[in-house]
Amino acid sequence: MVSKQPRIAPGRLRELGPINWTVWQVLSRAAGTEDAHLFSTLGRTGGLFRGWLHYSGKLMPGGRLRRYESEMVILRVAHLRDCEYETEHHIRLGKRAGITPEILDRIRVGPGAPGWTAQEQALLNAVDQLVATRDLTDEAWQLLAEHYDERRLIEIVLLTNQYEGLASTITALRIQTDH
Repeated sequence: MVSKQPRIAPGRLRELGPINWTVWQVLSRAAGTEDAHLFSTLGRTGGLFRGWLHYSGKLMPGGRLRRYESEMVILRVAHLRDCEYETEHHIRLGKRAGITPEILDRIRVGPGAPGWTAQEQALLNAVDQLVATRDLTDEAWQLLAEHYDERRLIEIVLLTNQYEGLASTITALRIQTDH
C-alpha cells in the first residue's frame, strides 16, 4: 500500500527562506489557496526552486501555445499519470482558459473521443505517445506538424515532459492536494 503522507513536509519561513516564502505566498493566492503545497515543498530547495519556476513559467503561461492548448496537454498528462494534485490545480486554471466540464471529460477519454478537431486530436495523441513511450512516431509527428510551427512543436514536447516529470515529483514526494 502506498502511503498518502507527504515524504517532505511543506516548508514555512524557516525552511523556505524569505524569498521563497514570499514567492510561495504570492503563488498560493494566485492558485486560490492558502497553501499551494507544491510550492511550499519545492521551495525548500532554495535557488533551484526559483530556476524551476522560471523554466516552468516560460512554458506555461509564457509559451507560444494558446493557454487552452497548454491546459489540454497538462490535464491529459495529469490524467495519464493519475496525478490528483496536478489535475485539481489545472482544472481551476483550465476553466479560465475555456476548458469546460464536457471538454474535461473528453480529455480524460483521450484523442479517440468524439468532438475533437484534427488539431486537438493530433495534440492529445502526441501527449499520449510521449507519456507512454517517451517518443513520437513519424506519423504522429507529421500530424502535429500540420498544425504547429517548429517552435510550438518543440514547446509541446517540452511542456508534456515538464508536466510528466512534475507528476512524477508530486507522486514520489507524496505532495498533498491543496485545501
